[in-house]
Amino acid sequence: MVIEDLDIGHLSTNVEKIETINFMSLPEYENTSTPKRLGYRMPAEWESHISTWLAWPHDHETWQDELLIQVEEIYLKMIQELHQAEEVHLLVDDQSEEDEVVEKLKRHDIVSNIFFHQIETVGPWIRDYGPTFLLNGEGKSAYCDWIFNAWGFKYDRQLADNEIPEILSDDLYMPRFRPRIVLEGGSIDVNGKGLLITTEQCLLNMNRNYGTEREELERILKEHLGIEQFIWLLGGLFGDDTDGHIDNVARFVNENTLVMIDEDDRTDVNCDMIRRNWRILEENRAGNMGMLNFIRLPMPRKIMAGEKRLPGSYANFYIGNEVVLVPVYGDSNDSRALGILRECFPKRRVVGVPSGALLVGGGAIHCVTQQQAAEPGT
Repeated sequence: MVIEDLDIGHLSTNVEKIETINFMSLPEYENTSTPKRLGYRMPAEWESHISTWLAWPHDHETWQDELLIQVEEIYLKMIQELHQAEEVHLLVDDQSEEDEVVEKLKRHDIVSNIFFHQIETVGPWIRDYGPTFLLNGEGKSAYCDWIFNAWGFKYDRQLADNEIPEILSDDLYMPRFRPRIVLEGGSIDVNGKGLLITTEQCLLNMNRNYGTEREELERILKEHLGIEQFIWLLGGLFGDDTDGHIDNVARFVNENTLVMIDEDDRTDVNCDMIRRNWRILEENRAGNMGMLNFIRLPMPRKIMAGEKRLPGSYANFYIGNEVVLVPVYGDSNDSRALGILRECFPKRRVVGVPSGALLVGGGAIHCVTQQQAAEPGT
């Protein structure tokens, strides 16, 4: 559904498209016809998007009272920056929530490029439970529908979000592939040219795909994402309930350059793991798709919620068509991290988004966004 009475001339074609696909269906693709065999791959995040997908936050158990209001403001800031250059597709529970969100958007002068899907969600972490969008050489789209088990069965009520990619098949007129393995979108990052980076702590965790060997996981990822080579780091941040998601650790900023977090405080609990990850990167420098370049990204100082250490990281940024949204925390390293990323993305605006409230839920900007690559000419 589209916001009504707002920039109708621009949105009319999209309304017709969405109404059409709601009445059409495609057969579900099984593993006998994998994405790779049909020419699909997972594009890099900096490649052109047709849209960014978000799920509106309403989890009162995670963010109570004022905290939830702060998280909503983070979303409004993200949407304000993104909708200028790409569509924003927003999942809301029902008509009542959609009406409330429309009013909030209007107050921020956001009146175009917003598309609503009335689909109930528990959490806003669409990166992890939502579709992973693919593209083939002819510009045709598809998506992977992984199994989402709430980060190793840590949060029973969030298991319901596993159904979101299947429900979205009514709104997405494209093939849906079901790899039948547990995988969250935040656990992988790709350079769009066949190289994927992840962590052993997450993908090889017994609470994800019990008894599945690394070689089998690599085979499945090759067949479904168009991957040829892998970098396996050891693990992620202390306090990260996702068991070491890569989007808090290392990210591709172009096809041969990675930024990775670095900790100069030898007493910090994350320092040893980070240094071990750096050694692995150095070993992979010349062995994966040619020479790789590495850029060190600082860490914010320790962020706590009561007695709980939160996984704050500047690596949890999101790359839009014209903007890079970077979580900032009111830390002395905020400006340093923004400066490094501005050098990485000279043709995009790099915008800091205060994300302390969002981090209370365990994630940041990248965790709540999902890109859909554009077909040529769109």
